[in-house]
Amino acid sequence: MRESTVEKLYIFIIMFFISLIMRLQVPIFTPFAAILGASSILIGIILSVTSFTNLIGNLLSGPLIDRLGKKVFITIPIFTSGIIFFAHGLASNAVDLLLLHALNGFALAFLIPAVLALLSGYATNSHQQGKNIAMNGILTTFASIIGPLIGGNLVELIGYQYTYYVIGTAMILTGVFATQYLREHQEIMKHSKQKNVNLLNLITIPKLAVIYLVGFAVMYNHGVIIYEIPYLTVEKGLSTAATGQLFSFMGIGTFLTLSLFFINRFDPMKRLMIGLFGMSISIFILVALPNIALPIPLFTIGLFSGLIMPAMATAITENVTNDAYGKAFGVMSAVYSLGIIASSFITGISRDFISPYFIAFIIGMSVLTVLGLVKLRAPIQAQAT
Repeated sequence: MRESTVEKLYIFIIMFFISLIMRLQVPIFTPFAAILGASSILIGIILSVTSFTNLIGNLLSGPLIDRLGKKVFITIPIFTSGIIFFAHGLASNAVDLLLLHALNGFALAFLIPAVLALLSGYATNSHQQGKNIAMNGILTTFASIIGPLIGGNLVELIGYQYTYYVIGTAMILTGVFATQYLREHQEIMKHSKQKNVNLLNLITIPKLAVIYLVGFAVMYNHGVIIYEIPYLTVEKGLSTAATGQLFSFMGIGTFLTLSLFFINRFDPMKRLMIGLFGMSISIFILVALPNIALPIPLFTIGLFSGLIMPAMATAITENVTNDAYGKAFGVMSAVYSLGIIASSFITGISRDFISPYFIAFIIGMSVLTVLGLVKLRAPIQAQAT
């Protein structure tokens, strides 16, 4: 039991540092791309292409993780990403940045599904599953609070080039730690009523399909925020430190919700509905009240995001067998990437004509309507049988 706890702790440590390192670049990528000559449309294309390569990797990762094990698909992507991040500092134009960002998206596509699949093995029931995911979320969210602050201030101290050198080196050191301490683990969570599924099943099973649809809407909203907030650095002359602080408010909201472990006792589908509704309303506030202080809606977006993410993972693991975790989380990550692709592309080409926040609100509420209809039909079908 103690050995299992220590092994789980290593996963949490690795995910914390990966999240911290990844968050360092959040407030600096957009202004760095603009400095290298990228227009708003090209920045959207870079983010979209990166998410597309990430999506391809997600779809490839699931079956491979289930077949070949999880550790190899955690350590190799970490080292590869570290090298690519280091190369970001050597980029001389926007095309270099496009290629490097796309390669990094593909490399990291294998990482998150493998980590979630490995972590899911340390649970005997769905409640414990939710606690594991929530604890991981707390640590990675804490990283998302301090990461943008560190990254924004780091740029002002040493510049964009050397900041990317720091990011790349830190990622490689994390890979060394993962190689030394990460262990494969035999899943102990049992599923007595479920049958094994293939990749096509995961997409076509109605209950799983609507869960993935929620994931798409959530990541579309996140994609808009990730695009728009750093762009304030370009449009309004804010410092990277200031934009880093704005992202931290969102992280604080997520951290607060994830800290409430008792929430994991509630039905994950209900948590998805409440979370998506709250996130959509928060996005709409950015449209309806354009002069509102940004920390307020960003905090509430983070608040409801913290409600959604553990519920997503729990809802998925309740509907697949443990030997399909890799595939299930691979599809989930692919759907996340699809949401980022769509939001980056649509935001890049439409922000001069219509508020990207309004489009995100419409998408969120449309998915919420579909989710509500599925929930209403389920009791009717149960009564019919």
